[in-house]
Amino acid sequence: MTLRHISTPRRIPACSLLLAVGALALPAGVHAQAQAWPGRPLRLVVGFSAGGPTDVVARAFAAQAGKGLGQPMVVDNKPGANTIIAAQAVANATDGHTLLMAATNHAMIPALYSTRVNFDAVRSFKPVCVVAVAPTVLVVGPSLHVRTLDEFLQKAKAKPLSVTYGTPGVGSSVHFASELFAREAGIRMTGVPYKGAAQVVNDLMAGQVDASFASLGSVLPQIKSGRLRALAIASPARSAQLPDVPTFEQAGVKGYAADAWYGVLAPASMPDAHVRLLEREVQAYLAAPGTTERLRALGLEPKALCGEEFARQIRREVAVYSQIAQELGLKAD
Repeated sequence: MTLRHISTPRRIPACSLLLAVGALALPAGVHAQAQAWPGRPLRLVVGFSAGGPTDVVARAFAAQAGKGLGQPMVVDNKPGANTIIAAQAVANATDGHTLLMAATNHAMIPALYSTRVNFDAVRSFKPVCVVAVAPTVLVVGPSLHVRTLDEFLQKAKAKPLSVTYGTPGVGSSVHFASELFAREAGIRMTGVPYKGAAQVVNDLMAGQVDASFASLGSVLPQIKSGRLRALAIASPARSAQLPDVPTFEQAGVKGYAADAWYGVLAPASMPDAHVRLLEREVQAYLAAPGTTERLRALGLEPKALCGEEFARQIRREVAVYSQIAQELGLKAD
């Protein structure tokens, strides 16, 4: 018979056992805590009045996300001060259940305001995801007898400052898109500020102003009815809504991009685990049946750009818009 040596187990101190059990229990506790969020309804703040593109996207996403997260997501409209009021409310939120449905002009706040803003457009937020984009389109009215972007550029170069373009106001996203285009195309135009986008479209159709850079959804009915002509669209590919309209790249202005985005931002204090849950809900919303069709009917395209990619885009836009504002001497304080 062969005898085997059987070692006697050492006694483990009770305190070590407690520490080991605690270490094993900790991840599960943290996981359970993450899964318990949200513990009450979420608030999605919108810096525009009800009925606009940002509000429409916010409400559609909120309805879907509320189902996925098991808590209602309530849209809270806080218009005013070029969305500063809404952004300030979210930057200061400490309840862990407040979000911002932001738009492109969020990246323009640092370029225009220095004394009225008590938050940082980049560091005060954690970007969750872009939900949708609205391609910017160059439209002309009956006063400008051009049919292509090349004819438009020839006219603008022949008589600098003779071509007028309407904007919803100095420092608006349309104003920045227009000036960025002028810089890329090597032309000079005369900006005409209005108090709103609707007034721009009305005067454009009436021939009081020559052109405008507008989000596709805001002028799609007028383009389809023939009251406005679209010369080019600022997106990587042609729009399914306007398949005959070339991109600026295709029409000869290389590198020009001016898509308006709509995306969810969280306060910088929100835990990363919660941000990832929100990213999941954006993906679920965009994959839901009918979402793409509903967005395109508004002139929008679905787009999920999340996390660090979204953060890089915001940082890049802040730098570009700040440079343009400095060159033009734009300040809204």
